[in-house]
Amino acid sequence: MALLEARNVVAGYGDAEILHGVDLDVGDQEIVTIVGPNGAGKSTLMKAIYGLIDCWEGTVTLGGEDITSLRADQVTERGMCYVPQRANVFPTLTVKENLEMGAYTKEAVTSADFERVWERFPILEERQTQKAGTMSGGQQQMLALSSALMVDPEVLLVDEPSAGLAPDLVDDMFDRLQSIRDGTDTAILMVEQNARKALAISDRGYVLDMGENRFEGPGQALLERDEVAELYLGG
Repeated sequence: MALLEARNVVAGYGDAEILHGVDLDVGDQEIVTIVGPNGAGKSTLMKAIYGLIDCWEGTVTLGGEDITSLRADQVTERGMCYVPQRANVFPTLTVKENLEMGAYTKEAVTSADFERVWERFPILEERQTQKAGTMSGGQQQMLALSSALMVDPEVLLVDEPSAGLAPDLVDDMFDRLQSIRDGTDTAILMVEQNARKALAISDRGYVLDMGENRFEGPGQALLERDEVAELYLGG
């Protein structure tokens, strides 16, 4: 049994069905990437898994527990956190206050919790009293990831981690995601438009198209598959 399992997920918005029975697995300490064209349903799938929108049909399980009907805050309490693409920090709070907000499910935040963040992202220690809204996009993304990691989640969902980053920061972001996978017990499920770079660091990947599974397999194998490259990776 995989750590996170989605089976036959059907979901959408209003009367519009976006996902038409999608399956997905994430194993322990894996990086799994969802790629596909715009409108394929990638972010919708993430939101359905996390409880931000309802699953009309299908099931989502985490560690063997059915979480399909749980609210997002209840999903967080069970060990899964979500970093959205936009509005992922509290701009008027300091770096340290953002981290404290990320740890809201803990009874107490210890100095060791902060030290783990400072060790992974030294720039955040330097900026810990700075208001998050005054930081660069790359620094805000580091803070958003760190806030989610404050509760030591089993699974971290990340929507478009490289979006809006300067080109020289994109590789750094993917390196940091790898370091999270390699240095913690946290698995990562991400949606990413930069499909080549994301699949290159992924244990496995899924290609969605028109709300359905089109391809799946090891990240490198998907990169090397001619049909995937031609249709979804720009040849």
